[in-house]
Amino acid sequence: MSRSTRYLSPSLPELAADAGDERVLAASRSVKPSRRTSRSAFFEEPPEEDDPLLGFEPYLHAAPRRNSITPDRQRAFIAALAASGIVTQAARSIGASLEALYKLRHRKGAEGFSAAWDAAIDRGMMRLEDCALERAIQGEVRPVVSMGQVVTSYIRHDTALMMFLLRTRRAGRFATVDPRTNPQPGDALYEKVLADYRARQPSSEAVLDSINAKIEKMRERRLAHEAVLAQDFALAAEEEAESYCGA
Repeated sequence: MSRSTRYLSPSLPELAADAGDERVLAASRSVKPSRRTSRSAFFEEPPEEDDPLLGFEPYLHAAPRRNSITPDRQRAFIAALAASGIVTQAARSIGASLEALYKLRHRKGAEGFSAAWDAAIDRGMMRLEDCALERAIQGEVRPVVSMGQVVTSYIRHDTALMMFLLRTRRAGRFATVDPRTNPQPGDALYEKVLADYRARQPSSEAVLDSINAKIEKMRERRLAHEAVLAQDFALAAEEEAESYCGA
C-alpha cells in the first residue's frame, strides 16, 4: 500500500473527531481530492449582495457577445475570488478563462473591476493569515500508521510557523536582531564602531580653521584675479592713448 493511500484512510476523520478537531469534518469544495485536507481548500461564505466590494463599476461591452464577461459575471467572479482567494477557482466558478479575465482587467474602462479584483485578493490574503494563525494555535491532526492502517492520531503544532507569526505580528517583542548584521545601541559592536567614528572626526575648532583657510584662499585668488584685470585694463588704455597720439 502506498504512503498516500495510508494517509487517506477513511478512519482519519473519525480519529480527528475523537481528537476534538472539527475542521477536518467540514465540507470542502476542492476540485482536487488531494487538497481536501488543507484548510486553504475550504471556501468562505461569499460576500453579501450589498457588500461594498461588489459595488464597483463594471466594464460594459460595447457589443456584448454570448460568451462576454457581463457585469453580473464580473461581480460573480469577484464574489468567488473573495470567498476562495484563488483566481483559477473563481474563474472556473463563472466558466471564464484566465486569459479572458486578465484581458478584461487591463482594458480601458475596467478600472473598477481591476480595483475590486485587488480588494478580493486582499481578503484572500487576510483569510490565509487567519488560517496560518489557526494552524499555529490549534495545530493539525497527524495520523499514526502501523501495518498499513491508521491506528491513532496526534495534534502537531508547527513551532516554526508560530515563531514566524510572533516575529511578524509582534516584531517589537519577538523579532530577533543579529548584532553582527544590525547592531543596536548598547551592543559592544555598536559602541566600538561609534567610538571609532568619533575618534576619526576632527574637532569643531579644526573644522572652523579649515573653513577659514579655504575662505582666505578664495579671497587671495579673487584679489589676484582683480589685479590681473586691472593690469590688462591699464595696458589697453595705454595702447589706446598711443594710437590717438600717433594719429
